[in-house]
Amino acid sequence: MKVKIKRYHAIANWTWKTPKDDVCGICRVPFDGCCPQCLTPGDDCPIVWGKCTHIFHAHCIENWLSTAGSQGQCPMDRQTFIVAESSITP
Repeated sequence: MKVKIKRYHAIANWTWKTPKDDVCGICRVPFDGCCPQCLTPGDDCPIVWGKCTHIFHAHCIENWLSTAGSQGQCPMDRQTFIVAESSITP
């Protein structure tokens, strides 16, 4: 018996390496989605870990830290926000 494939339909799935069901602490959108500033999730909308272990979309934390009221602090615990080494994970 010979089998001949006439067509196929490929499907792929990706996720960030974050705790299950985690959401951005600023925009409250899951990390598998994208921040309000972006159109598509993925490498164009990366996530960033702080040394304080809190995780945010890169655009969300950049916008937060650029406001005068943030004083350079994490919005979750008010510690000085420092990006953890190798924090942007594809």
